[in-house]
Amino acid sequence: MHPLVTPDQLDAVMAAPVALVYKHSTRCPVSTAAYHEVQALLRERPDAPVWIVDVIVQRRLSQEVEGRTGVVHESPQAIVLAAGEVLWDGSHFEVTAEALARALDHAEAAARG
Repeated sequence: MHPLVTPDQLDAVMAAPVALVYKHSTRCPVSTAAYHEVQALLRERPDAPVWIVDVIVQRRLSQEVEGRTGVVHESPQAIVLAAGEVLWDGSHFEVTAEALARALDHAEAAARG
């Protein structure tokens, strides 16, 4: 999981063939549960292109993600992108390792054409 902390990194994420942006709040127990789901995904797919935004520390960047993707902010939240296009988003208890894996599979298929 890569920390997403700068606008330049967000540019790279938006340009990547496939990326998963996970918006996390360190103050929310539901975010803690979702974080564990993201970690479970990474245990199965350690090379998955997962980026984490701390919505408390990186509030402005979190808002930039919302502006660039058009996905209204929630936390926890996961957004799966293919070349900057939102293919899936989910929040709260929708953020499961299984849902993320399916969304990444779909994004990877879209990236292949």
